[in-house]
Amino acid sequence: MINLARRMAENPRFQQFILVVILVGAVVIGVETSPTLAFRFGAVIAAVEMLIQAIFVAEVTIRVFAHWPRPLAFFRDGWNVFDFVVVTASLLPQAGPVAMVARLARLLRVTRLVSVFPELRLIIGTMVRSIPSMGHVIVLLTLLLYVYAVLGFHFFRPADPGHWGSLAAALLTLFQVLTLEGWVEIQSEVLEAQPWAWLYFSSFVFVAVFVVVNLFIAVVINNLESVKHEQQVDADRASPHHAVLEAIQDVRLRLSELEDRLRAIAVERGGAGTAPPRELQDDPGKR
Repeated sequence: MINLARRMAENPRFQQFILVVILVGAVVIGVETSPTLAFRFGAVIAAVEMLIQAIFVAEVTIRVFAHWPRPLAFFRDGWNVFDFVVVTASLLPQAGPVAMVARLARLLRVTRLVSVFPELRLIIGTMVRSIPSMGHVIVLLTLLLYVYAVLGFHFFRPADPGHWGSLAAALLTLFQVLTLEGWVEIQSEVLEAQPWAWLYFSSFVFVAVFVVVNLFIAVVINNLESVKHEQQVDADRASPHHAVLEAIQDVRLRLSELEDRLRAIAVERGGAGTAPPRELQDDPGKR
């Protein structure tokens, strides 16, 4: 029984089947938004919904049994916890005080597509990892927005009160400029009264858009590499050849240390061409 659960959980066809079920569930949720279709095919939709829910419960049960005799190890993976919570919450009744939570849980079943695809899990992991790292970049961007908003309020308020009439309006205008959407028209409104306004807008676009936004990209890329490395380490640990790979890595480390010792001894004896010590020549096992 346990071996069967493990084979099913690791079988790519089983995972593809669950992917198809998730997609069918997404279609069913979309069909329910149409009153005409929901009225005409209500019984069919309810039957398909019950079947999908039963499949999800069976899938999670199989994956938990696949970790036997340590079933709690299933919950060490955050994505497994996510799947378990979504499937469990969708068992709530569709009526009563928890009806809204049940509907939300059914909708969240569509997001299980993220946990099915490793590439999507990588992207989500990178986004989550990048949030703390972006703190200083966000502070820098906020400072730039505030400084430029105050300057824009004082310089451009008489010429264009609609965009610069208050600090809040100036901040909203600069946020629009930050998206590079319509900023040329905003600049044109004040160029006639302030011919030097192009300096203000060009400097903001360069500093806030091209520098700060690229810092965001750099942070994301850096965390992407970190998450990739962690996933590769986890995959290596889960590999059946993990012990052999560790032994090979240990041998490489020992060889590197031995080469460093030989170079150090050669330098001490006056040159890299000096023969290794006699004890290393007599005992090949020490090489």
